Amino acid sequence: MNKLDRKLLRDLVHMRGQLIAVGLVVLCGVATFISMGSTYYSLLISQKNYYEQYRFADIFVQLKRAPETITQQIEKIDGVVTVRTRIVTEVTLDISGMNEPATGRLVAIPDQRRPMLNDLFLRAGSYIEPNQANEIIISEAFSEANNLKVGDSFKAIINTRLQTLRIVGIALSPEYIYEVRGGGSFFPDNKHFGVLWMSQSVLARAFNMEGAFNDLVLTLAPGASEAEVITRIDKILSPYGGLGAYTRAEQTSNQFITDEIAQNKFSSTIIPLIFLGVVAFLLHIVLSRLVNLERNQIAILKAFGYKNSAIGLHYLKLALVPVWGGVAFGTILGMYLGWKLTSIYAIYYHFPLLQYEASPQLIAVAVLLTIITAAFSVANALQNVFATAPAEAMRPEAPPQFRSGLIERLGFHRFFSPAIRMILRNIERRPLKSLFAVLGVAVSVAILVVGRYFFDAFDHMLKMQYEKVQRQNVTLVFNEVRPARVRHDIERLTGVMQCEPFRAAPIRLRFAHRTKRTLLLGIEQGSRLRRLIDKDLNEQILPIEGVVLTKKLGELLGVAVGQQLTIELLEGKRPIKTVYVAGFVDELMGLSAYIDMKALMKMLDEEDTISGAYLRVDPLVANQLYKQLKEMPAVSGVSIREVEIGSIRQTIEKSLNLSTFMLIFFASVIAFGIVYNGSRIALSERGRELASLRVLGFRQSEVGFMLLGEQAFLTLVGIPLGCFIGFCICLWIPHRLNTELYRMPLVINPESYLFAFIVITIAAFVSGLFVRWRIKKLDLIAVLKTRE
Repeated sequence: MNKLDRKLLRDLVHMRGQLIAVGLVVLCGVATFISMGSTYYSLLISQKNYYEQYRFADIFVQLKRAPETITQQIEKIDGVVTVRTRIVTEVTLDISGMNEPATGRLVAIPDQRRPMLNDLFLRAGSYIEPNQANEIIISEAFSEANNLKVGDSFKAIINTRLQTLRIVGIALSPEYIYEVRGGGSFFPDNKHFGVLWMSQSVLARAFNMEGAFNDLVLTLAPGASEAEVITRIDKILSPYGGLGAYTRAEQTSNQFITDEIAQNKFSSTIIPLIFLGVVAFLLHIVLSRLVNLERNQIAILKAFGYKNSAIGLHYLKLALVPVWGGVAFGTILGMYLGWKLTSIYAIYYHFPLLQYEASPQLIAVAVLLTIITAAFSVANALQNVFATAPAEAMRPEAPPQFRSGLIERLGFHRFFSPAIRMILRNIERRPLKSLFAVLGVAVSVAILVVGRYFFDAFDHMLKMQYEKVQRQNVTLVFNEVRPARVRHDIERLTGVMQCEPFRAAPIRLRFAHRTKRTLLLGIEQGSRLRRLIDKDLNEQILPIEGVVLTKKLGELLGVAVGQQLTIELLEGKRPIKTVYVAGFVDELMGLSAYIDMKALMKMLDEEDTISGAYLRVDPLVANQLYKQLKEMPAVSGVSIREVEIGSIRQTIEKSLNLSTFMLIFFASVIAFGIVYNGSRIALSERGRELASLRVLGFRQSEVGFMLLGEQAFLTLVGIPLGCFIGFCICLWIPHRLNTELYRMPLVINPESYLFAFIVITIAAFVSGLFVRWRIKKLDLIAVLKTRE
């Protein structure tokens, strides 16, 4: 072992506390990088493999009814490779032990198993037997939520007939990785909604659809034009009630998981960079302090012939010890956290195998980035010493020029004790070091504020959507449009206190060269159960004429208030109308268009009809109402507000709890590292000064206050700055997470700032206890004997 390596061992022992703090921050940075990066990669590769192996379709279209013979025309379209026709419909389910009615989406599958688009992965059980009228395969999510197993049965109303269905298999499909009902639902409610696969021939007989279909999916050849294929499909299926073909990018399940993967990619890039910046700062202050203390030793080494490269390598080794330790343990922790995050995604993203994979390339990038950060810190700390001649460097560094501080010049010194004046003067004389310490604490606070922001934002979205916008207890959806007089039948149901019908129609909006498929919702004037509320909780009155669009939909179309918009209605006589945009409502979920219900029926050129109804229900007799709804063949879907809210909160808690724990741990480590290293460096630099004060009669508590008071002051300054930085980041996040599915509101509750303050204060206090223990062990004689 050469002399520099022996010196390295001594430095490691002497500076072990500071280096451990640096290593912990490196650990957090590497763990964050690997956990988020590997989760992103695992989701991406799982999606890609699942889509390829089970033949996920490229184009989707729903329609009223078309003969199977029309398929030949579609197959002849240039670019079309494979076409699958099927029957898809929704029915009401009666699950044993559940008071509320559930909704099942029946999807037809071939009587004999063969490869098909959107193929099934059987998790348990077997495929259906031909012509078995009561056999079904159910989705895994629905099975787990209701504790249903192969061999169990439940009842369903299939085309007005009550039928008992027996489960023969449990399966997954790439079409329902994220299993939501659609039609305005954005969070899964697997207990009350499930996908059921049933024999094509059985479904055809049940709904009088022999030789016909109402749903079609297809795949395209590489390079085929999606827009051209969609145009030709719509032209062919328009006479058969086609609702407009759309691409994989607009398919609900794919939209959700693709957005989630994109957000993971963004998070896995930005957050680790924050930790690497903190690592660079900590290594810089640790190495700068060590180099300044050892400048004469470095000069002697240079005078004895050691080259700059050898000396630089020595200090690089010193920096790499905590870096390698942090990388090693951070990799292990990152892989564990990545596995946990992936497991959480598996709760509501349903893959046959959501395989967690931390690629060697990802780990190599994490190692390389941290080594580059360490090397940069070493080079930055050594550049001044290397530029100085050995003879000059052997001299002690020129002392700083001491002069009256700002508080003395302003005359405020008489209001402060000597200890506080010493703290303020020391901060003023090292402004750059103090600034970086404040920024380090601020980053910790900002991380916590941003982490809590997601809880606050989702909570606000829920309250707005389910307390302000959708005020109904129950939403009924009919299997087809019904005469408006059905309203009176609904009002007579047990427990119904208020009933407001609605009429919904699928449409294609056109403005200039832009088009968008959505749902046109017609509601009554003065509706109190379904209101138009913007993100600032202001209610908007639905105009008698014109259409109101969500702000996001208006942005996608590029239309302004007062401009004419073309609406192509995709049902009934499929009229094409031109209406003006009466206004925008800045809702947080989905893309919607609203119109007066009478105006919609006039556009459709039909008598008073309704698609469903919003109900306000007496909770004391709600179970009796649910029992009645289970027996109503005309009702294909029932949504219950309290059930949806509970399901959403459960989903959010599962996904955010681990993330919150990670943020608390990582932010605490950063705060601890900043405060502890700042205090230890100050103790090393001012050891002689503090020992002299002790000899002069200052108590240990007073000396500790002078040292730790500086860090406490910097921490207290950093906390509000961190709150401001966190607010600025939260101000930017809604612009980044502004998708068609949802828009994040800027809502940060005061409790979130208080939470950040408490966590950082505790972390700083714990680090202060460690430093106080070092002060107690201070050897006054040894320190006073140290030469200047």
